[in-house]
Amino acid sequence: MSKIEIIPVTSRKELKQFVQFFYDLYRGNDYAVPYLFSDEMSTLEHDGNPSFECCEAEYFMAIKDGKMVGRVAAIINHRANERWDRKQVRFSWFDFVDDPEVSAALLKTVEDWGLAKGMTEIAGPIGFIDTDREGMLIEGFDELSTMYINYNYPYYPQHMEQRGYEKANDWVELRVKVPEVVPDKFAKITEMVRKRYGLRVHKFSRKELVQDGWGERIFDLLNETYKNLYGFSQLSDHQIDKLVNDYIKLADLNLVTGIMDGDKLVGFGVTFPSFSKALRKTRDGRFLPFGWWHLLKILKWHKTDTVDLLLIGVLPEYRSKGANALIFDDLIRQFRSYGFDWAITGPQMETNEGVLSQWQYLESEQIRRHRCYKKDL
Repeated sequence: MSKIEIIPVTSRKELKQFVQFFYDLYRGNDYAVPYLFSDEMSTLEHDGNPSFECCEAEYFMAIKDGKMVGRVAAIINHRANERWDRKQVRFSWFDFVDDPEVSAALLKTVEDWGLAKGMTEIAGPIGFIDTDREGMLIEGFDELSTMYINYNYPYYPQHMEQRGYEKANDWVELRVKVPEVVPDKFAKITEMVRKRYGLRVHKFSRKELVQDGWGERIFDLLNETYKNLYGFSQLSDHQIDKLVNDYIKLADLNLVTGIMDGDKLVGFGVTFPSFSKALRKTRDGRFLPFGWWHLLKILKWHKTDTVDLLLIGVLPEYRSKGANALIFDDLIRQFRSYGFDWAITGPQMETNEGVLSQWQYLESEQIRRHRCYKKDL
């Protein structure tokens, strides 16, 4: 029987090998979507990720018969542990061939690493912060993935259960049919909200978002609206700056909606045209030689029939006032003008009935489920 060797990542060359493993493992798979290689490197390198202000991490590769057969990241988010009063080590970037000995060796490495640092439980897949990919796919293996979520083979959850891991939290994602016209329910609520509460839609300029601080205000609002979600840790100013630079600077501003109460931002929606099919045409998520062209066609000319609902948030006191309806009323009109037929939601907690109920007025179906696993150490 061949021995499995676990090697810590100690150089940039090894980190590139760590990142590359995903592309090699899923090459030829019809549903996996390559992540942007540059984004993966930026997130995992200490110099590129401000999350290391509150996190520590180490990455490990599994080698068998001289070949890489798995990888895992071990992460401790001290800010989240303080917020939730836990001593938790997280695992993420967890991929492996269908060999229980490989997955077991990788998980045990994270478990031992966490124990050595005084942790009492392990959970994952969870990244550094809430905007990183979360959860292991347990339903929807035959649906085209997105760049914002984890995709994995069906054998992954089987390996987790064999190791004694239990469910900690589930997220679901829906595919929503973009209606030809705004549904009467949304239109009526929107009109009522405008008249009764004086709320209004605001479309941002690039200057407002990047130079005048409104991009930061969107993520300040995210901090407030997401603060009670599973595993969430407050974003720091440096983390927010990176998110503004990574997402807001590139966004099509017609697909970003703010909801204002006077001069106060009380809700937002950030959506992007789907890059899934374009990314599958790149060479392992790289811009060169021609990956940039496929991505540019989506970003500039919206050459896709699908839009990703990336981030949506409304202050709690404005949800009951119907502020969500204003977001959907505006975005549906924008989606139709661009010819989008489908919208894919981001992961939503299965217990978040308030968020899930908002789709009842639209034609929608659940297409995926992701699970976070946990285990006491």
